[in-house]
Amino acid sequence: MSPHSEIDIAMMERAIENADGARLVSSPNPWVGSVVVSHDGEIFDGATLPQGGEHAEVVSLTAAADKSVGSTLYTTLEPCSHVGNTPPCIESIVNAGVSRVVVGILDPDERVNGQGISALRSKGLDVEVGVKSEEVEAQLQPYLHHRITGRPYVVAKIATTLDGRIAAPDGSSQWITGAEAREEAHKIRAHSDAICVGAGTVRKDDPKLTVRDWQPSTSDELDLNPVRVALGEISPDASMHPCLELQGDVEAILDELGSRGILQLLVEGGADTISRFHASRLIDRYEIFFAPALFGVNDALPMLSGEEISTMSDLWRGEIIKVSRLGSDVQITLVPKFIDK
Repeated sequence: MSPHSEIDIAMMERAIENADGARLVSSPNPWVGSVVVSHDGEIFDGATLPQGGEHAEVVSLTAAADKSVGSTLYTTLEPCSHVGNTPPCIESIVNAGVSRVVVGILDPDERVNGQGISALRSKGLDVEVGVKSEEVEAQLQPYLHHRITGRPYVVAKIATTLDGRIAAPDGSSQWITGAEAREEAHKIRAHSDAICVGAGTVRKDDPKLTVRDWQPSTSDELDLNPVRVALGEISPDASMHPCLELQGDVEAILDELGSRGILQLLVEGGADTISRFHASRLIDRYEIFFAPALFGVNDALPMLSGEEISTMSDLWRGEIIKVSRLGSDVQITLVPKFIDK
């Protein structure tokens, strides 16, 4: 049985839904949702605006206006207590006359990390933390990972046949999967801050790495294209320009991208690049799209390559957290059981 009240759970679920609407516009700020419930039960919603705009708490308080006096504020992430592009949210909460604040999770950012909660309590507000915390953590996973490690949350996307091959012996690979799987892959692109491929893939396929096959339901005009990253030097005429051209080991590349505010990095290929990240144990989530097809030959390109293993104890193992049917294809979402950072 949940230790939290039904109304607190319901309002936090509503705040989580509000946060979904901010996912494509708020990065590198966290996508936060909020709800203000006035003393007479009226509800006002809020979500983080694009970078430089107001945070979710202020949006909902502004909507509530004088009805925020004596209200309860629900927010998925701990309110900020520092000056950034906007004033501290805790000041707005206190000045609005809020009586109670319900928080999903603490913000691990070293500028916050419990300080917002403490500041609110010191002003006499009743603060409760931990409502729907697992759901909020899942929703904010790239942001939380970045704040804790300083590096992007890494997603690897692979389209493969059932026998684990991603290209024919002649190098051709379009299209292994169908339209529905490609649409989902472009949705993942849109939700990533950056996308990277190896220089060899650029030379061979000359990809654009733009979001073309998926659009959100909102009517707003959004730039969904992630920052493009080439691992190595590429031709000035490559279609993915403008882009970053980075070299070095995987850890140094992630440090560089993390310092640029990249919260989620999508690694799309080729096999050597994905294998570099995999061998370094630096992939946080695998999105593998399986087509109902078999090459049945040894010289088709495998989805991963690396040093051979000789015993089952060396086998990499993960946990399947989601399986989806996309037309004729199947998408498997896989996370490592153990991540060695």
